[in-house]
Amino acid sequence: MFSTRVLRRSMALALLAGGLTLALGPLPAAAQANAKKVLVIGATAGSNIDQLKAGIVPQLEKKGYQVKLVEFNDYVQPNLALAQGSLDANFFQHLVYLKKFSADQKLDLVDLVQGPIAPLGVYSSRRKSLAEAREGDQFTLPNDPSNLARALVLLEQNHLIRLKTGIDPIRATDKDIEANPLRLRFIPLEAAQLPRSLGDTEYAIINGNFAISSGLKLSEAVALEKTPDHYLNVVAVKRADQDSPWARDLVEAFHSKEFKAVVDTRFAGYARPTFLQ
Repeated sequence: MFSTRVLRRSMALALLAGGLTLALGPLPAAAQANAKKVLVIGATAGSNIDQLKAGIVPQLEKKGYQVKLVEFNDYVQPNLALAQGSLDANFFQHLVYLKKFSADQKLDLVDLVQGPIAPLGVYSSRRKSLAEAREGDQFTLPNDPSNLARALVLLEQNHLIRLKTGIDPIRATDKDIEANPLRLRFIPLEAAQLPRSLGDTEYAIINGNFAISSGLKLSEAVALEKTPDHYLNVVAVKRADQDSPWARDLVEAFHSKEFKAVVDTRFAGYARPTFLQ
């Protein structure tokens, strides 16, 4: 049988252990964050997921992470999956789209780091240049508001339309077209469907990643946008994760000389942030 002294000693040790557990309560959560070594990252088909495969995943694996990439073919599901927790991060969208989608859907998502993006381009199987555009020609273009605005600005830069003075170019819609001398017709489509429209219209304005995933080359475009910084791709995460150790490792991978070397050799012609130039 235990003596009273032993019993008291055991109780004191138990209370001490309990006190330490309470005092050090935050440590288990931090330990779990530090121990997270499986990352699930979503990206759209083509150049976005290819950049991750070639330039980011190998670096994360060297740090002991197991990385699973999930490929998407639309611009809606990657953010919903991120918000619902089936992804840790995604890489497919520019900041303008992320902010609007998050606000519309009431999602607490934030941008973590910028990365390269294949420029928006105008492609045609019937015309060799935009100078050959004729009255009534049809243009397919992205139907999501932020990329639709990009397409309209690209057409204005090439003197095919004129937008109203003073409008915000990142929010332009077809209602903001002030002049359309050739009476061009615009057909909004899901971005992933745009390459398939090439045979049915005179021109298709296609997001770079979907152009490349369909076999088109940037050099085949009859016009490419001069991509401003706010249209560079970003890595998105939940706000609660933005300061986590794995998020910092992800940022470091994008800023690395190894990733820059991959971009230089495999993704020439892409718009990129200053730190990768």
